[in-house]
Amino acid sequence: MYFIRLIRPLNLLIIAFTMYSTRAFLYIYEQTFKIDLFQKGNEEFDFFLLVFSTLLIAAGGNIINDYFDVKADRINKPDKLIITKNISKKSAILSHWVLNVIALGIAIYLSIRNTTFWYVFIHLLSINALWFYSMYFKRKPFIGNLIVALLTALVPILCGIHFYIHNEFPIVEFTEINSPFTFWIFHLMAKGHYIFILALFAFASNLAREIIKDIEDIEGDKLIHAKTLPILYGVKKTKWLAGILLLLSPLLFSLLFFLKLENDSILKNNLILFTPVLVALLLDIISIILLVKANTRKELKKVDFLIKMAMLMGLLLPFFWIFFI
Repeated sequence: MYFIRLIRPLNLLIIAFTMYSTRAFLYIYEQTFKIDLFQKGNEEFDFFLLVFSTLLIAAGGNIINDYFDVKADRINKPDKLIITKNISKKSAILSHWVLNVIALGIAIYLSIRNTTFWYVFIHLLSINALWFYSMYFKRKPFIGNLIVALLTALVPILCGIHFYIHNEFPIVEFTEINSPFTFWIFHLMAKGHYIFILALFAFASNLAREIIKDIEDIEGDKLIHAKTLPILYGVKKTKWLAGILLLLSPLLFSLLFFLKLENDSILKNNLILFTPVLVALLLDIISIILLVKANTRKELKKVDFLIKMAMLMGLLLPFFWIFFI
């Protein structure tokens, strides 16, 4: 039970949901144009292994983060302290390396099987980035937040690399487009927009979350002489930065959908298609309002929860669209 709490299962669920959301969009593309995207055998099992290994690395990252944060967590969240209280530091570091070795083994298998170095490269990059983030960069202004946000944005990009490795995306003839929705799916897929939009959405949302977590942890971070944004520039200015990022995330998401593809009829005639995005925007606006008023750790936790819900709404979009194909 304590180990499960240590690896943060809700955060892992969001990562898995992000990866399968990307796959769901490709399913929509495949069904819309009656094509076979995944012609190589066992692709579905390979994708499961990719998701599983990504979750193992994220779980290991959560463990090593808490391993280096024991001193600060005694102040910030003593009721949630697990390492040294319920699990020894030796067991924690061993668990971290076991998870990473298994994940790297899966990456090596996938790389050999598919004749590519991408899986090993990205897994090694993520493992090392999480280690150095937890040990050093987390206590530096902004760069630690940026590393976590970039790693989160890397998740849908990793999915895109996987799908490209298994099959170069077939080109659909423009003559096959017979409706505004088909036009939308064609452009999002053919130009690779969807994966980059999802990566941008994940980046902005998680950067905001990481900054808000620094506000939550300000007292413990002072104890370990960390130089985070709220310590250096004050809570008020840090809240403004987080608020801008929260608003930027769904706005960019919406603008890229509504303006980039130059087809107004989709928005006018099929507004219901974008309900999850609009709900995400509403949740982020509520989060900003609550963030401005938040003065306690409990209030900041509510903001964090709403941001997670907004992220989940954005990830629901492809599953929502499945009902329209």
